[in-house]
Amino acid sequence: MLNIPIGRTRFCDGVSRRSFLRVGTFAFGTTALTLADVLRAEGAAKQNDLPRTGHKAVINIFLAGGPPHQDMWDIKTEAPAEIRGEFNPIATKVPGIRIGETFPRIAAMADRFAFIRSVVGAKGGHDGYQVTTGFEKASLAPIGGRPSLGSAVMKLQGSVDPSVPPFVGLAEKTQHMPWSDAGQTGFLGSAFAPFKPSGPDLANMTLNPANRDHLPDRKALLRGFDDLKREMDHAGGLKGADVHTARAFDVLTSSRLVEAMDVSKEPQKVRDRYGDGKPYQFQFDGAPTVNDQLLMARRLVEAGARVVTLSYGRWDSHGKNFDLVRDHGAKLDQCLTALVEDLEVRGMLDDVTVIAWGEFGRTPTINKGSGRDHWPQVSGAILAGGGMRTGQVVGSTDRTGGNAKDRPVPFGDVFATLYHNLGLNPETTTITDPTGRPQHLADGKAMPELV
Repeated sequence: MLNIPIGRTRFCDGVSRRSFLRVGTFAFGTTALTLADVLRAEGAAKQNDLPRTGHKAVINIFLAGGPPHQDMWDIKTEAPAEIRGEFNPIATKVPGIRIGETFPRIAAMADRFAFIRSVVGAKGGHDGYQVTTGFEKASLAPIGGRPSLGSAVMKLQGSVDPSVPPFVGLAEKTQHMPWSDAGQTGFLGSAFAPFKPSGPDLANMTLNPANRDHLPDRKALLRGFDDLKREMDHAGGLKGADVHTARAFDVLTSSRLVEAMDVSKEPQKVRDRYGDGKPYQFQFDGAPTVNDQLLMARRLVEAGARVVTLSYGRWDSHGKNFDLVRDHGAKLDQCLTALVEDLEVRGMLDDVTVIAWGEFGRTPTINKGSGRDHWPQVSGAILAGGGMRTGQVVGSTDRTGGNAKDRPVPFGDVFATLYHNLGLNPETTTITDPTGRPQHLADGKAMPELV
């Protein structure tokens, strides 16, 4: 239990029992720390209290379960009925580019997006490992595996603001746990794990009616934090703290993180533009379609986060594939375009790369349950921002959408592009593994079509 001094009265042990604020659990990575019930202040900060930082960032949206590429960005109008499916293509703002009818808003903003129709190299695992690291799960497994993009960026670039974790995972807890994986730390270890504010972690950072009346006002609380910080610095207490404690202490003494996660501070018209993704349909053992997590991701980046990951929906459409795409697709269409539009209005779009994709694609043929099954041979992705050349399609598939035809794009090339957009050269930047060997960030090169 961590105690925060807020008063002056002292007992024989030098400390007043009434002069401390006792706080509960708060988690960073795999280490639980006792820092609850503190960060929420009375009278929340206004929108302008979260100024733009201008740093580079990535918002990685995991469409967990394997979205059907041929019903989204790669409609096969000339394929046989047992392959083509129920959706028609619609024209977009970019002449010559057509996408699925479920995405009219994306179609209207197609000049802001790049569509990759030929992602290859999926190993078929029902998890987010390849879309968070860019590598196969077996790569460097004996020494802990590859670090995810967020962990690598945290290691190389550190924090923009010490009170805001550089790597945040917003994924809701799922019954199939790999679908809520925000990104592994790999051989870097738990010090570079994402901060996960969902569930108890977020509740522990806010006041509740039971304890609100027992806390001093905000100014007195912050004075107590300042006193404690000075005392610990003078005594060398922080120098001896492990990395988790130091990170948690920085967060504890600032409300910036909690304010960033509080989407209620947004104007209602902005929240309405994103939507809430309800009612949640086809969730089963996966993630809900929480649209306002994309809004939260924007606020976190604005506050100083470098990498934000989230799991959106449950796309494992072995049955009722077309009903699922109508539901999930329409919701994604709303919140993804809202995010890109929001970033552009705020002058952040060139600095923030947005990507949405799944772990693999789905079969060209439609099964007896009106579903599509697993298909690691090829899949798709949609990207925006990051200073990339958008308004284009990269790659193509054959007549049935079963294999890449032109410009196969491996996961490594996508990740090299993401690192490039973050200001890291994927061909020359390395991280030293526990054996002392330098390891490159990605097994590929930044895509010349985009950068």
